[in-house]
Amino acid sequence: MYDPITMKLNADPLILSALKEDITSEDVTTNSVMPKACLGEADLICKEEGIVCGLDVFARVFELLDEEAEITFFVKDGDPVANGEKMAKLRGDIRVLLTGERTALNYLQRMSGIATYTHSVAKLLDGTGIRLLDTRKTSPNNRIFEKYAVRVGGGNNHRYNLSDGVLLKDNHIGAAGGVTAAVLMAKSYAPFVRKIEVEVETLAMVQEAIEAGADIIMLDNMAPDVMKEAIQIIDHRAEIEISGNVTKENIEKLKGLGVDYISSGALTHSAPILDISLRNLHPIK
Repeated sequence: MYDPITMKLNADPLILSALKEDITSEDVTTNSVMPKACLGEADLICKEEGIVCGLDVFARVFELLDEEAEITFFVKDGDPVANGEKMAKLRGDIRVLLTGERTALNYLQRMSGIATYTHSVAKLLDGTGIRLLDTRKTSPNNRIFEKYAVRVGGGNNHRYNLSDGVLLKDNHIGAAGGVTAAVLMAKSYAPFVRKIEVEVETLAMVQEAIEAGADIIMLDNMAPDVMKEAIQIIDHRAEIEISGNVTKENIEKLKGLGVDYISSGALTHSAPILDISLRNLHPIK
């Protein structure tokens, strides 16, 4: 998933924060039944079909609790998994396996759910040349994990954060005094390597964005007939993105319009988890 530097600098602090959220002083239940160290094993079992994602993060939870914890994976990120499939075997201090179980599963279930849902949406765009994009509608402090899951599922990442690129949305345009003013101000301020994307809601805004020199035009929540007219107005003078409540259920009607990108917040904010469990925990000698 991540190289060692990325893991230590970006992922580790977030994983540690999640563990601290779950353990404010001690795991009182585990310490009640397991007062001393005891070596044990457990199986990671998938309970429904999907695309697995987040195995490195799952493992890292236990490694941060005990560097001697051992995990053997039988699958890798991006693999399809089936109900009842054994995906890994964990070996280590039973206290560590019990204490880290929920945090590790929360990451793995969430990331696998996003990868699974993204995969199902991306398949609907096969052969169209349209790139499926995510958005910034991610869980706070989980963006690094959720956007990775989108890529594993076959989607693409839109800008990672506000420092990544210029996207002039309705309130930016309102603050600037109009589309033209917003684009000109962005061209003056932003580094020249940054593309300028403008979110538009009307045909008049489309025309203004083209004349102002926008690089990408996002057609936001437009009716299909209005989108078709907007695409004709743009006439290949800018890249085109469609956005606005795009889901697996309605993306089919968008794929024949001849656009470059379709973005969907649902990839991260509405994907159900993939049901995965840690089972068969037992002491070993």
